[in-house]
Amino acid sequence: MIRRILVANRGEIALRIVRACKDLGIESVVAYSEADRDTLAVRHADRSVCIGPAPSSESYLNVRSILSAAILTRCDALHPGVGFLSESASFAKAVEEAGLIFIGPRPETIELLGNKVQARISAERAGLPVTPGSDRLDDLVSAKKWASRLGYPVILKASAGGGGRGMRIIHKETELESNFLLAKKEALLFFGDDSMYMEKFLQNPRHVEVQLLGDGNGNVLHLGERDCSVQRNHQKLVEETPSPILDNTVREAMTGASATLFQNLAYRGAGTVEFLIEGGAYYFMEVNARLQVEHPISEAVSGVDLVVEQIRIASKKGISRKQNQVVLRGYSLECRINGLGAGRIARFDLPSGPHVRTDTFLAPGMTLSPYYDSLLAKIIVHAPSRQEGIDRMLRALDEVVIEGIPTNVEEQKMIIGSPSFRSGRFGTDLYETLCGKEMRHG
Repeated sequence: MIRRILVANRGEIALRIVRACKDLGIESVVAYSEADRDTLAVRHADRSVCIGPAPSSESYLNVRSILSAAILTRCDALHPGVGFLSESASFAKAVEEAGLIFIGPRPETIELLGNKVQARISAERAGLPVTPGSDRLDDLVSAKKWASRLGYPVILKASAGGGGRGMRIIHKETELESNFLLAKKEALLFFGDDSMYMEKFLQNPRHVEVQLLGDGNGNVLHLGERDCSVQRNHQKLVEETPSPILDNTVREAMTGASATLFQNLAYRGAGTVEFLIEGGAYYFMEVNARLQVEHPISEAVSGVDLVVEQIRIASKKGISRKQNQVVLRGYSLECRINGLGAGRIARFDLPSGPHVRTDTFLAPGMTLSPYYDSLLAKIIVHAPSRQEGIDRMLRALDEVVIEGIPTNVEEQKMIIGSPSFRSGRFGTDLYETLCGKEMRHG
């Protein structure tokens, strides 16, 4: 049995995991950096342990310090949260070798899916259509051959990449050499692996992902899809479920094939299968072998607590329900509230009321650190229909008052309130279309 869990992450996701532990009667220990000692996760955990100074390399990415904290506090298991080490196969293996339960996929599964080329192969075997593209590119010569075969524009991607790192869009051959070398350099810097592959670039697709749970023995549950098309520099800003562009035929095909992929992998834990959609066709992009920041909207429409399910699966209790017991009700929308600079938060009023959820780790008087990502809070609404959900989100955004640091609240209002978003007919260029000109001249 799992009696005590080390939370090896920070921010709102750390508090989210602490709350799930409390619901299950499990003790939580939060591992925190010196910069995070006053955050809500540290305040509400049963115990907390400082694992190092503010820089991530000396704290949240310091495997030795994290494992030492887990062992010294006699934890049975470790939850990696999102980001940082959550998709590191070597970290998952080190956790298990230390005698702890890793609340996530098996190390070999993470390693397989972390290589985007191998993930494409696994997806094809499961019957998923993939974006036309190459295998691993060994050198610039092979890159030029593939670009010629696919036709410009193409996109270079790091085999071990994610979050837009090691990624370059190439519109013509004269751009290829310099971007190929830059992408490899960036990939090596961020992932320790400079291997690349190439895909045909879809100019303005939709980004849709399927949320799944697997018990590690081939039993898989899906909770529908999420549309994550509103992005800035490949970073998600707004997520919604269900996607306004999918009909039931395409939805059933995507979720069914995604479940088959996870069954083939004997996948353990929570994960998503990511797709790009263009012109009515959908293409496999990658698997995120972890919990996602936007998981609350799937929880809202399904009634399934994804973090509790992760812990159940790690405890070998299996998934709490079967597919025919899942009913997806209504519509849910999430907006990410980001800080546009570090500093002390003088006032921090977040919305509430019926069917409004806010996830944060901050309170008035706390400081947003310059060392980590800029996420301040997530606002999630649930409603019977998409139009009602949009109206509810606009009301919620109007209630937000944050003083001391600039935020993207007004941008979110612009996006959510735009005719383009309300119509549901847009692509991944929506942010640039609505906010890009203002940002360039602001």
